[in-house]
Amino acid sequence: MSLNLAKTTDSYKCSHYLQFPPNTKKLFYYLESRSKNERIVVLYRPILHRFLKVPTKDEVYEAKSFWDSHGFKDIFNLDGWLKISKLGYLPIRIKAVDEGTILPTQNVFMTVENTIDEFFWLPGWIETLLLQCWYPITVCTRSFEIRQIIKRYLELTGDVSSLDFKLHDFGFRGVSSYESAKIGGLAHLVNFCGTDTTAAIDGIKEYYDDDYSYMPGFSIPAAEHSTITSWGKQNEEKAYENMLNQFAKPGKIVAVVSDSYDLDHAVDYIWGQKLRNKIVDSGTIIVIRPDSGEPKEVVVRTLLKLSEKFGFSVNSKGYKVLNHVRVIQGDGISSPNSVDEILTNVIKNNFSADNISFGMGGGLLQQVNRDTYKFAMKCSARYDGKKWCDVYKEPKDDPSKNSKRGVLKLIKNHGRFETIKNNSNNNNKNMLVPVFENGTLITESFAHIREFVRFQEQKL
Repeated sequence: MSLNLAKTTDSYKCSHYLQFPPNTKKLFYYLESRSKNERIVVLYRPILHRFLKVPTKDEVYEAKSFWDSHGFKDIFNLDGWLKISKLGYLPIRIKAVDEGTILPTQNVFMTVENTIDEFFWLPGWIETLLLQCWYPITVCTRSFEIRQIIKRYLELTGDVSSLDFKLHDFGFRGVSSYESAKIGGLAHLVNFCGTDTTAAIDGIKEYYDDDYSYMPGFSIPAAEHSTITSWGKQNEEKAYENMLNQFAKPGKIVAVVSDSYDLDHAVDYIWGQKLRNKIVDSGTIIVIRPDSGEPKEVVVRTLLKLSEKFGFSVNSKGYKVLNHVRVIQGDGISSPNSVDEILTNVIKNNFSADNISFGMGGGLLQQVNRDTYKFAMKCSARYDGKKWCDVYKEPKDDPSKNSKRGVLKLIKNHGRFETIKNNSNNNNKNMLVPVFENGTLITESFAHIREFVRFQEQKL
């Protein structure tokens, strides 16, 4: 079912157009992360593309019926929405930083204002949906921060060229909806190239209109517990050998979950003895997946056992790199700290970060919320036909919720982002550029956004 914007907002907003001063012509809103001393990776196209649709005349009358029954009889702005439907576009202007911008928190990343006076209430109406930008931004930011952790360990102990495939998205089954999988999954793919969330690829096609001339996300053949345990405990070796028979080819990578019964037995005896020569002769990298136990302990224990069975080389940085095998840890990866703790223990035992990759599911796509980075959208200015007046809140009991004042812009001052009032006393370039105006949505390709993030990353 398509979204009907005329009835899709927080209920109380149905009455808000009647609550502003009578001479209100324009309202100016801004979005920011109020979190302190952090940074976000800005991503908003999926939200703008998904929600900013003009309702038809029939949908407007459908909305009236809804609001009348919902407790707002004769309050719904029927005339206003009928005019918008007749216009054929949403009379608003949205400015934002370029997608992929790595922005310090407590700065404006998006502003919204109406372009026709009588629709001053419209920016506030779309707050409910527009603020959902928090989701792709939060997932993209979490993924980016994990990337920086892994990058640091690779720079210290291994080969940074493998970074793009070090965090794999396992989150498809852990999200609340297919739409969440599309949006959150593509947000992760800004930073990495590994995913099992196929919806993310659909999301990139739908929201960015990329033509698939390149594939933004990849995966490999991998076992799940059912494909191992269906052979029976007594045939565990045959289950693993079948994985080799089916998929082991020179230069390929195959992942096999190995804790169905006894991880130590699987590593020491089945992989390390019975199937060792077959692995070596195949030219395949076999990725062992522990899926239970204390992550930072079980990863190192697995690395130690594999190093005894398959041997290792010592790289130019003085750390051990396994021959023929690797490890992927997906269980218990719930936050950036989880990854940091595991890698700390890995290098304490003289293993390179090259030996391990990570899978992340609910911790990446689902265990986040609007307060993870404290996102808010606030009105900061009102135009009365003659001048702009500051609008702000300043709650005595919680100064952290103080809002910004005036018509705002984002500038760079000596290379640092800064949010200031947009007035005649400054000539700094506004880093907020039009991305939606009177129904026209402007964007860059997904590939460009990914490249832009990489460019900024090099300067961190």
